[in-house]
Amino acid sequence: MADEEKTEKKSAAKAAAKKAAPKKAAAKKAAAKKAAPKAAAKKAAPKKAAAKTEAAKPAEKQAAAAKVDAGVKRLRVTLVRSKNGRLKSHKACVAGLGLRRMHQTVQVIDTPENRGMINKIQYMLNVEEA
Repeated sequence: MADEEKTEKKSAAKAAAKKAAPKKAAAKKAAAKKAAPKAAAKKAAPKKAAAKTEAAKPAEKQAAAAKVDAGVKRLRVTLVRSKNGRLKSHKACVAGLGLRRMHQTVQVIDTPENRGMINKIQYMLNVEEA
């Protein structure tokens, strides 16, 4: 008897959940439709103002990058051995350093994280101070 009661309660709970789920989805869709026109109006207005300020942004970014790069030590890393047939973690280190193909050279900042990846796959790399 107890088993039958449990199964009846479970089936009743499932039926109630199925009935409630479509109502929630319909309410979300209706709310999204109402909010969409307002969002479109908000997005359209800032585009005009953004076009004027975008011309100034690249110059600011270059100036900021020059200030940051001035005192940063960098390493030139070249992939000299193929990543084919290597361990998954070694391939991840190659990707983490920004290397995609053999004989590609990238400059990375000399941080403990980058040094750790370089040390792990040192047999595949040629490393120079930049």
